[in-house]
Amino acid sequence: EEGSIANLTASIIGNVFGFKAVKALRLEDMRLPVAYLKTFQGPATGIVVERERMDKFGRPFLGATVKPKLGLSGKNYGRVVYEGLRGGLDFLKDDENINSQPFMRWKERFLYSMEAVNRSIASTGEVKGHYMNITAATME
Repeated sequence: EEGSIANLTASIIGNVFGFKAVKALRLEDMRLPVAYLKTFQGPATGIVVERERMDKFGRPFLGATVKPKLGLSGKNYGRVVYEGLRGGLDFLKDDENINSQPFMRWKERFLYSMEAVNRSIASTGEVKGHYMNITAATME
């Protein structure tokens, strides 16, 4: 998405470190225009707030990224979220690059994911979550 420093850094830094062909890699410098940096103000909360929201203390969070990131419908994406949460994860998250795709717009993904979160909370009695990638600079 245009103007998204989060998507830019995920694309440059995040994916390349997972390539099997890359045996060693070190990012030594990355310079971005100030105007571009101003589009990302950082996370709204931190780990303490997330622990309070989820009522989980004294242990690590257990989370995962939904895969595959491409090709799932919103409904199937929600199914993956539900199965992961029901299976014991505290949360799932969108892949950094998923944003709003023609085959699955963010709103559809949001609605099915939240339905999955609410169903898993009802069935487990635990607070669960899903972190959506909503880094776009524009409103849909």
